[in-house]
Amino acid sequence: MPAPERIPSRSLTDTELLTLLTEGTLTVLGQVGGASNAVLHCTIAYEGEERTCAYKPVAGEQPLWDFPDGTLAQREVAAYEISRATGWDLVPPTVLREGPYGQGMCQLWIDGPAEDPPELLALVEDDEPGEGWKAVGYADVGGGRTALLVHADDPRLRRLAVLDAVINNGDRKGGHLLPAPGGLLYGIDHGVTFNADDKLRTLLWGWAGEPLTEEALRVLALLAAELAPGEPLATRMAQLITAAELEALRARVAGLLDSRVHPKPSGQWPPIPWPPV
Repeated sequence: MPAPERIPSRSLTDTELLTLLTEGTLTVLGQVGGASNAVLHCTIAYEGEERTCAYKPVAGEQPLWDFPDGTLAQREVAAYEISRATGWDLVPPTVLREGPYGQGMCQLWIDGPAEDPPELLALVEDDEPGEGWKAVGYADVGGGRTALLVHADDPRLRRLAVLDAVINNGDRKGGHLLPAPGGLLYGIDHGVTFNADDKLRTLLWGWAGEPLTEEALRVLALLAAELAPGEPLATRMAQLITAAELEALRARVAGLLDSRVHPKPSGQWPPIPWPPV
């Protein structure tokens, strides 16, 4: 598969990027391997601007027992809408549109930074995570040995942990964390989100039970207001997820505001996705 093209020097606003993704001409370059659903690497061009993007057609989605068929692309867009509403912009611009293989999700392709980014996840032999790290749990590393899985005590990851709790992300793996130029960090692959039942599975449990930051509480309060019936965000979400899922979303935001702490694993669902990367 061809290497992603570098983003041209002229930066585009979010509105311009969404227009490009919605109205642009998609040209398929190849398929991304190793994904459980079809993921196509494409270029998208509109009025002299061109970017690379990921296109996931609904026709390429594998059925899941706990999600309605043909809804994963909509959930990816819903995750972007919530991320955008927080102001944290942790999900790349994402739209629902027609493409060469029918309706699907189209998301801006994120190139990595020119220099190696700081490590976000690690396995350590010690029983404690060490300064600057948060413990997730022990992992089997073969040969009857275990190691402590840790993630960086990074404010970007902490925001992402809050976002995942809000959208009920059932699949936050290490490979879904994309460092980007300028010290940015994005999360991708949000197809298994917004279930009405608790499905939270993540590698970012390091803050479980700890108080939410004041910033997170302010963001959640604003999000609760924007999800009130009749508000534009609530209307948009109603187009992407079911009525029961929208009510569950409101309840999760209210629950976080009431508890004022990061959630802990429920014990009713495997807390860490497999494979973790």
